[in-house]
Amino acid sequence: MLAYIVKRLLLMIPTLLGVLLLTFVVIQFVPGGPVEQYLAEAKVGAGGAGAESGGLSYRGSQGVDPKRIEQIKALYGFDKPAHERFFQMLVQFAQFDLGKSFFQNKAVADLIVEKLPVSISLGLWTFFISYLVAVPLGVAKAVRAGSRFDTLTTLLVLVGYAIPGFVLGVVLLVVFGGQLQWFPLRGLTSSNWAELSWGARIVDYLWHICLPVTAMVLGNFAVTAILTKNAFLEEIRKQYVITARAKGLAQRQVLYKHVFRNALIPIVTGFPAAFVGAFFTGSLLIETLFSLDGLGLLSYESVIRRDYPVVLGTLYLFTLIGLLTKLISDLCYVWVDPRVRFD
Repeated sequence: MLAYIVKRLLLMIPTLLGVLLLTFVVIQFVPGGPVEQYLAEAKVGAGGAGAESGGLSYRGSQGVDPKRIEQIKALYGFDKPAHERFFQMLVQFAQFDLGKSFFQNKAVADLIVEKLPVSISLGLWTFFISYLVAVPLGVAKAVRAGSRFDTLTTLLVLVGYAIPGFVLGVVLLVVFGGQLQWFPLRGLTSSNWAELSWGARIVDYLWHICLPVTAMVLGNFAVTAILTKNAFLEEIRKQYVITARAKGLAQRQVLYKHVFRNALIPIVTGFPAAFVGAFFTGSLLIETLFSLDGLGLLSYESVIRRDYPVVLGTLYLFTLIGLLTKLISDLCYVWVDPRVRFD
């Protein structure tokens, strides 16, 4: 087991290098880099005529002192060759120094910590509600396979899965936020949140988080519910279940003492990936729609503004977390089923 873990950890190094190298190379050919963005914003601030270029090419630098352009390049580190900048970035990342944002004058790590509470709020609620609803629903569907309940819930689950989260979010905002005015339209808390008591703060927070979490949950729990149902159906038809029933064991004992652990192997082993994925994926449109300033919005704005330290820093961190999560998921197989051996 130890050899397997060490091997997987060592394989993460070339994977990280490959991801960073590919992204870094692509960035070199993307028009409208930080220098052009800076010049465009400077002209907009000065009311210059070059603002319409949007900073998408070096035409925005016409009329600017070449020495000033060289100073800006040196400020952002673009006075050095690409390979030198890449290796310098790798050295920093090896020390978990994610760099400093070009435009927000903050360390990338500080920006991530600042935006993390929003993503944690969405991720935790989405993860726990999805599994708390999906697993019992999947078990009930497996026990009642082929019944009217199974057919009806399958239809509802598939409809929920087919509706994109942002479309559902728009509907929820229009109906419950606009027409009925039952829920707020934006933010995680009210403007007077600091003045409220602890009980009122909790109620206010739950009131704000209800619509965005609902929009994210409906699509997420569909896959888990169907997977749980299929896993239980596969186990229920096996010989050991027939033998347990022949011994006179009650249905509840057979289901929860014998079937439950084996059927939950594919579900439990997916916990780490689902838990981390709920924080960092699928929340960009929801954050934008409900005006929530989280990691998804930070990544999107960084790409638009060509804030390369934020783009590469968050990519490095999220890729590393993803690789470690995948390793934990594989190790969960041994924890759930001791018969599994990676040898």
